[in-house]
Amino acid sequence: MVTLVGVGRVLIIKTGQTVPNVARRRGDFELWIREGMGLHEDEVEVVEVYRGARPPAPERTEAIVVTGSAAMVTDAEAWSEATAGYLSAALEAGAPMLAICYGHQLLAHGNGGRVGDNPRGRQVGTIDVTLLPGAGGVDRLFGIFSQPLHVPVSHLQAVLELPSAARRLAWSANDENHAFSLGPRAWGVQFHPEFDADIVRGYIEARADTISAEGLDPDALAAAARDTDDGKRVLRRFAELVGEQG
Repeated sequence: MVTLVGVGRVLIIKTGQTVPNVARRRGDFELWIREGMGLHEDEVEVVEVYRGARPPAPERTEAIVVTGSAAMVTDAEAWSEATAGYLSAALEAGAPMLAICYGHQLLAHGNGGRVGDNPRGRQVGTIDVTLLPGAGGVDRLFGIFSQPLHVPVSHLQAVLELPSAARRLAWSANDENHAFSLGPRAWGVQFHPEFDADIVRGYIEARADTISAEGLDPDALAAAARDTDDGKRVLRRFAELVGEQG
């Protein structure tokens, strides 16, 4: 386990729930993130903002992780817009942050980026993500990785335009802005570092009819899903950086 230095805890901002068939077997986002980071239960605080809960002041936390969600950033729900404002304040306060999928989009949206439906459609399964030369390769979070990263994904919307202050770090075949940083301590990743192949297959199973209606083959996507270490390594590396800054 990673031991974090300081009086704060890692704040997991929960923006939604996983699909029911996965939740029954495997639990939910906060469990996978905590385990992926190598943290004890008492080292995290989970705040369900999608249920109206309000997160503590950023300076009370060691770091922030923002989860994925089935919600859409473009729906501009009140809790989502409030969370976008909170992330901007946390960024200004210098809190280390890892924003995942919906969180990635919300971090961009709250800081002047543009989020919308991905014109290339749904992305679900295990994909390759490529780090940009001179960007990903020297980044504190991604600099330890070789090319490409093999990671799980499940999303419909994407960051179509990055915030002007953002540094683009990685792209994938369907998503030009697959990872970015804002300042030295905040990262957004469109992929799900906390997922494994079993979880991905659960998402495909839960949405098989919709996936088929969109012209994709759910059976082929499920068969192609595979376990990789890269996602968990991203979570562990973020935990290491949090420990170092403590």
